[in-house]
Amino acid sequence: MATTWDADNVKTSRRAPRESAGITTTAKHAASRARRRLGPGREIPFGLQIGPALLVLAWIAGSTFGWIDPRILSAPWTVIEAFGRLIAEGRLQENFVTSATRALLGLSIGLVIGTALAVIAGLSRIGEALIDGPIQIKRAIPTLALIPLFILWFGIGESMKVTTIVLAVIIPIYIHTHNALRSIDSRYVELAETLRMSQKDFVFQVVLPGALPGFLLGLRFAVTLCWVSLVVVEQINSTSGLGYMIDLARTYGQTDVILVGLVVYVLLGLVSDGLVRLLERRVLSWRRTLAN
Repeated sequence: MATTWDADNVKTSRRAPRESAGITTTAKHAASRARRRLGPGREIPFGLQIGPALLVLAWIAGSTFGWIDPRILSAPWTVIEAFGRLIAEGRLQENFVTSATRALLGLSIGLVIGTALAVIAGLSRIGEALIDGPIQIKRAIPTLALIPLFILWFGIGESMKVTTIVLAVIIPIYIHTHNALRSIDSRYVELAETLRMSQKDFVFQVVLPGALPGFLLGLRFAVTLCWVSLVVVEQINSTSGLGYMIDLARTYGQTDVILVGLVVYVLLGLVSDGLVRLLERRVLSWRRTLAN
């Protein structure tokens, strides 16, 4: 009996490593499959263009089969004809330059002011006490609700339009940059203190790089709000700009011209957001995130 038990024990001990190796391999395959399921998967080529392309195809199909009344929504080919006509007349280029100038001026001023306020409030308790409260009050008040007051203060000229865009841009830049500054790991601060870094080196080598992801996120929101504000202010007693062109077309019932203006706004928004996303990929290429 002892001999039989010993032989069985030896056989079991010989099978154990093989079974253990098989179980380990199976577990690795299962873990690998589980890891592959968690992420969003590989990036789809031209994935961001699929949604807009489907909308355009639905528009074409609706216009072709008569499902869409042309008095409500002009056909794509009618819009293309209007596009060519406006370019030939020079109206589209003139209004585009005016709108782009207003948007870029307001965006540039808003970026500088919003970033400066966020840095001051993020690095100083006194600065936060003086700045954060008024910013939160402004955040609770829609910028477009201030337009009547701006008209009384600045009139209906360029100052009112640019000021509206600036205030719309400041809020997202400040909120996201300030939050990123306050979210910097305190260990980096302790390391900077240990290395006896100056305030200037601390700001440029620790603070600003750490706040860059939040700033770029705020920039994406700021660009969107910039174009939204521009659309509104250009429809208030303006004599030029894409918004003025759209409002004038509404007066004469020119749906195709309205759609031309909207398409230009869409293209400007998509191109602006794409440029910011490209900048984000280049500047933050060192980050390993779920997206990449």
